[in-house]
Amino acid sequence: MTTTLTPEPGTIIIFSDIWCSFAHIAVHRLHRTRERLGLTDRVRFDHRAFPLELLNDAPSPRPGTDSEVGRMAALEPDAGWQLWQAKDWLYPSTTLPALEAVQAAKEQGFAASEQLDLALRKAFWAESRCISHRKVILDAAASTGVVDVDALAAALDDGRARRTLSEQAAIAATDRVNCSPHLFLPDGTDHANPGIEVGWVGSYGIGWPVVSSDDPSVFEDILKRAAA
Repeated sequence: MTTTLTPEPGTIIIFSDIWCSFAHIAVHRLHRTRERLGLTDRVRFDHRAFPLELLNDAPSPRPGTDSEVGRMAALEPDAGWQLWQAKDWLYPSTTLPALEAVQAAKEQGFAASEQLDLALRKAFWAESRCISHRKVILDAAASTGVVDVDALAAALDDGRARRTLSEQAAIAATDRVNCSPHLFLPDGTDHANPGIEVGWVGSYGIGWPVVSSDDPSVFEDILKRAAA
């Protein structure tokens, strides 16, 4: 099992879950800032799983994600958001198949896994699609234009990335990883939910998030240091 959390130069390790709204914002900002800085060919994103359902020993409650949409969408509208629009029974009960698919896509390179991760976040947050479902995952892969869908399907069928997912979940459960998202840089620094300070009114799924500060500019520094 690979336990190092200090990546090679030019790489950012990102622990996150797909149905985490804070991770949705962070990943969007990473992609946007990397492109703006012209670092797309110099910095890659190594996505690793922070599976909330395993850490909390329960699926993520829909009232929790619903309560986050309005407040978090106001920070980054362009990331893509909507309240759940599909039938209630199509709301995903797990993100493990999607997280596994992102790991399986790494066989095709970081670019493939990055784009699949981004497409799955869009499918859930912006399109109300059931990312627990194999066809939705493969459709998301096809939408990227860079993922070999047949190769990904074969990897999902034989479960070759499942052990990797389990190993990452074990690391996520330690005090080395604090939350989704948590970024680790080549210089040995790490950044939990970078740029955003947030608290809650009421318990999760009943109350709502209260953002006390938000500084998107931190991603410029993060990306430049990763590229150094």
